[in-house]
This record gives sequence, C-alpha cells and structure tokens, in this order.
Amino acid sequence: MSLNDFGWNDYFEAQRQTIENKNLAPARVVRRDLSRYRLINDSGEFAGEVSGKFQYDHLSAAEYPAVGDWVMVDMIENENKGIIHAVLPRKGAFSRLVSSSAGGRKARVGETEEQIVAANVDTAFLVSGLDHDFNLRRIERYLTLAWDSGATPVLVLNKADLCDNIEERIAEIETVAVGSPIHAVSAETGDGVDELETYLSTGKTCVFLGSSGVGKSSLINRLLGEEKMKINRVSEHLDRGQHTTTHRELIHIPGRGMVIDTPGMRELQLWSDEESLHKAFADIEELAQNCRFTDCKHEDEPDCAVRAAVESGSITAERWASYLKQRKELAYLVRRVDASAARAERDKWKRIAMYQRSRTKQSPKK
Repeated sequence: MSLNDFGWNDYFEAQRQTIENKNLAPARVVRRDLSRYRLINDSGEFAGEVSGKFQYDHLSAAEYPAVGDWVMVDMIENENKGIIHAVLPRKGAFSRLVSSSAGGRKARVGETEEQIVAANVDTAFLVSGLDHDFNLRRIERYLTLAWDSGATPVLVLNKADLCDNIEERIAEIETVAVGSPIHAVSAETGDGVDELETYLSTGKTCVFLGSSGVGKSSLINRLLGEEKMKINRVSEHLDRGQHTTTHRELIHIPGRGMVIDTPGMRELQLWSDEESLHKAFADIEELAQNCRFTDCKHEDEPDCAVRAAVESGSITAERWASYLKQRKELAYLVRRVDASAARAERDKWKRIAMYQRSRTKQSPKK
C-alpha cells in the first residue's frame, strides 16, 4: 500500500513541505477515541496521540485531528505508536455547530465551536430512510452542510424494499436536491447498492451521513461484502436494524478508496456560510435574479420573483420557510463566531502573559 491509496495527493504533499521538521511522517486519522487515535500510512495501522506542545498551542476542538485528517507524526522506535505534532490543512470538512448532545467535548455556555464530523471527503452520501424517517427539511440542512464541506452531495434513499411510492418520494427529493444525484437502494436486498460503487475509487473518500437507524452501517457492509460494521436486529414491525455506531471510523477498501461511517445525528445545527446556503437553495437563488431590485430581501418589495413563486406554489411555503430559517441561523452564527473569536484572542494573550510572568519569577536574580 502507498499513501496515495489512502487519499494522499499533490495538495497534501504541498502542505507537507511547509512543515519544518522533515523527520515527521504523514499518516491519516482512522478513528478517534477521546485523546487516543488510530492512524494509518504505508506501514500499516498504529496508535497515536497529540504532543504536549500541540495541546498547549491549540485551544479549539476543531484544531485537533479528526477522522479523515492527515497528520504529521514522530514514530516511537520499537513501539507501534506515533506522536502527532501537526494537522495538515484540510481540503474541506463536514462540520456542524457543537450541540448539547454532540459527542466528545461539549461547548460551554455562551461558547460557539465547530465540530468536525469528517475531514477531506470527496463524496457525501446523505442517507435517508424510505420509511417514517423521511424528512425533506432535514435533508435540506444536510445539503447546506455538505456543500460547505467541499464534497459532492449524493442523496441515498435506503429501504426501497419497504416503500410502495418510490417515484413519488424521488420527485419530492428533486424539489430540494437541485442537481444532486439521487439513488433509491436497499441495504437489506442489495438492490441499487451497485450504483454507489461508481463513486468509489482509489484515493477517494466517501462519508455516510444521516440520522440513526437509516442504514448507513448496513450499506457499508454491503459495499465491503462483509459484516464489519455492527448493527442490531430488532423486531420486524420497526422495519429496521438499530444503528449501533458510536464513533466515526475511516475504512479502507482495497482498490476502491475509503468510506467513513458516522453515528446518527439527533441535532444538526448549521456551521456554514451564505455561499453554501445558495447552493442548497439554488432554485430560490435563481429566481432571485429576476427580482426588480438586486438587493431584494423578498419581503415587501415590489416585483419580487421569489415571493411570487411562493404565492403561486412553484416554491412550497415549507421550503421557503426552511430557507428563511437557515438564513437567520447563519446570520446569528456569524455574530456568535465573531464574539467567540474575540474571546479566544483575549484568552490567548492572557496565557502568554501568564507564561511570561512565570518565566520571570523562575529567572535567577542577578
């Protein structure tokens, strides 16, 4: 195996050249368990942990290695272990705002912090169940975050074997997933799963995202051809297996790239920007080009093409409300992030001042 098999490319090689310590080796994060990591490179898998200096220099959780990240490590002789000294700049990341129910470190009251769900991803499989899990508004939120990640979103409608109106569901998805591929599949029977194979290739990374119980692990098992990801079988009236993934994990499929499994997310608070919102709601943005005023807020301005589309029903009231809600959330997020950045800057200088005072006290008097 070479680094290229795990996603190494010219971008990361260029970032590697900026690292001063040329004795460090690159490795990719396979899994994180609190402060411990599983890493992989051309020598195989090994354990990892961040250095003390790294912990001192990095305060934000988003600065720490996440699944899918490339890191620079110092290998410990005679031990299958490496010390992480740097995280290479990400090509992109699927992120969300840390919530009270998010795994790992929780945000403190008044704190705004990014949680990296998966880093350096090429394709984001947004999985929904064709059962009672089907929710257009949730799909819209996943699309906004997927566009922000730099990955290509692909809509996967699982449990097609349980659905009698698949074409109707696909038509509904098409109203929100403007231009994104849509695949109806069944992890139970295997129908349609081969369509997902076309997104897998050496050096490419796909992440499976969705609520608990939609069948992400079951789909990965189908792609792997083995029961690697654990699921629990439950009673037939629930029509599903219970998702038991409790951590994020990158899995290498020889000759077909990598997939990342993720736990189901109960909350999906936005961590994105206006550009991603525009991509997720491309139909609304396209209509806005026909408004009389270029700075139209789509409220009470005359000749507003967007409001006219909502009134005529070509844009549903629910989709319009979802757009307004996300736009409001993002505006609020910008204000919170700016305030958090200011607090972080103050904290940094306080730490520097405390360090300097301690050094002064320790210095011998002349």
